[in-house]
Amino acid sequence: MKNPAHVFATLALAAAASGEALAAERELMLHGPGILPSWHVTIAGFEGPEQVLQGDAVTIPKPANSQVPSGSVGARAGAVAGMPQALTLQWKDAWFASLRFDGASPLDLRPYVASGTVEFDLDVLELDQGGIYFIMRCGEECYRKLPFVSAARTMQGRGWRHLSFSLACFARAGDDFSKVPGPFALEANGSGQVALANVKFVQGGKPNTACPDYRAQTVTPEPLSHAWALSTWLPRHQLKLEENRKLKAAGKQPQVVFIGDSITEGWEKSGAPVWQRYYAKYDAVALGFGGDHTENVLWRLQHGEVDGLAPKVAVLMIGTNNTGDRNDDPETTAAGIKAIIDDLGRRLPDAKVLLLAVFPREEQPSAFLRRLNEKVNERIAGFADGRRVFFANINASFLDADGRLSRGVMPDLLHPQEKGYEIWARSMEPILQKLLTE
Repeated sequence: MKNPAHVFATLALAAAASGEALAAERELMLHGPGILPSWHVTIAGFEGPEQVLQGDAVTIPKPANSQVPSGSVGARAGAVAGMPQALTLQWKDAWFASLRFDGASPLDLRPYVASGTVEFDLDVLELDQGGIYFIMRCGEECYRKLPFVSAARTMQGRGWRHLSFSLACFARAGDDFSKVPGPFALEANGSGQVALANVKFVQGGKPNTACPDYRAQTVTPEPLSHAWALSTWLPRHQLKLEENRKLKAAGKQPQVVFIGDSITEGWEKSGAPVWQRYYAKYDAVALGFGGDHTENVLWRLQHGEVDGLAPKVAVLMIGTNNTGDRNDDPETTAAGIKAIIDDLGRRLPDAKVLLLAVFPREEQPSAFLRRLNEKVNERIAGFADGRRVFFANINASFLDADGRLSRGVMPDLLHPQEKGYEIWARSMEPILQKLLTE
């Protein structure tokens, strides 16, 4: 095996030899000196099977029917800018790329949660068109994602930097860190190249990098920061402001406004024929943005997207990116939705809010994200007051008798195609008509 010290991720418990060693000096190393072959580095991509890094380099093989012929994902092991044991992930035109440490027995990280850190060295070689995220898989249904897109871009070309995050950045109330199967991964999208080294957990470590508070993230307005959205999200916001201005200049006042994420944005794409049949007569407006979480919708509302409008009904459906992207707790997702409802009450005081249950996703009712969305729906149903806010759960209309979600309705088991939008419009029509005519 070539240069084994940097081929496999290692796991070693380091403590000072003297009896004066403090718990704060203890380190649990994932990548550094020493070898435990049961831990290895796995490279994953958006196309092709995962690969274990067993030599100096590996590339994810592309399928014969690649949907992105220009795309690629690979990794190499070796010195980078004076760091002898670096791991470098490079990706191009990739929806998803990952370098992760796995393959061994789960780790007990409980001693590090209360006052510990996860630390590593990072060299951002190229990231103009990409973004990175730090991941911890803390259990079968425990996935924690820490975005580092904008901050990483400021590091490009500046060499190695030591980063230290509080382990609390990856922990939420009720988490069990006694058996962590995936202690660290670097995920990426777009195009870029970054090098990683010396990944470790430190008891009593001192963080040098801040992270969002998950308890407030869903209710704190901010633009969407995913790498793939940085060049399009704000321009779309400006486009919607201009479209609203033109409507008002033409003497038109939308009676219905749809607010949401990519599923709502789909009314302008695969759902457009259905939109024309059902909603064009109302001069309806679709304020759907792909990738949006609750906090992104809040930002858009606070920056004018419904200003000057006076619809009779605002149709709101949001939350599936909170659950699918970050696995947000149902309580915090619901809090974000409640914040949007409250904001709409201030900005559109005469409008009724038709709050839709977050649509089903994944094929089977037992699937994790499907169940997570249902937990959100259980909570937001209580926001209806029968006066200004009305809740409707039309999810059964999308499902087979056994609760399965068909690819004929949602090809990717998340976004409806035209048939799905027809089901949406038809199922919602009686409720919408009642609210429009009351």
